Amino acid sequence: MRLRRAQRFSGRREVAIGLGVYAVYLGVRRAVFHEEGRAKAARNAQRLIALERRLGIHVEPACQRACLQRRRLLACLNLGYVTLNVLLTVGSLTRLYRARHPDFHRLRRAAALATLGAQPSFLLFPTAPPRMVDGFVDTVRLHSGIDLDGRIVSQLYDPIAAMPSIHLAYAVVTAAAVAQTTCRRPVRAAARAYPPAVLAAVVATANHYLLDGLAGAALGAVSLRLARRLRW
Repeated sequence: MRLRRAQRFSGRREVAIGLGVYAVYLGVRRAVFHEEGRAKAARNAQRLIALERRLGIHVEPACQRACLQRRRLLACLNLGYVTLNVLLTVGSLTRLYRARHPDFHRLRRAAALATLGAQPSFLLFPTAPPRMVDGFVDTVRLHSGIDLDGRIVSQLYDPIAAMPSIHLAYAVVTAAAVAQTTCRRPVRAAARAYPPAVLAAVVATANHYLLDGLAGAALGAVSLRLARRLRW
């Protein structure tokens, strides 16, 4: 009986869960996004860069330089970063919900767990993205005219939440949602290629570091595993 109740399809319930998770995210943003928090985020960004240099994986500047002369490519990457990632995540879950797919609840739990699981890091280790660091170019602002740090846009998300990358966490969950619920081989292949493509996009647009991209992917993978054991 508990299993049946846990697997009910209720639009109101899903909206409540989504808004609740988003409220937690915005609550953390409010707690850290102030002058002192931004200064701490800048210091943490330098710590992350220093760690990457010690590990020999500080490849973000070179990757971005390789893309800066390719305006069409950058336009696509900017669009993907700003809109496509969230739209594909929500879209894949919406498709499963409308089909009353038995895997919907598990995959929705994974997306919610990934978001909630990132909040302790966002709260305790706020990190400025590369676009806020000297030596990087904010390609979304320069080439697409969208100021992610503007007063209106920045009210909708946490600008100093680079570590871990929620984009990569969502990409891993979305890839699983697509690959595990289709019989088409080309679609599965595209799903497997999706997280690496998102990693390339967030690095090229100076919105994430390699390390927080990898951390986000790991968060997504752990969330998928935990989602199998939970029922809500």
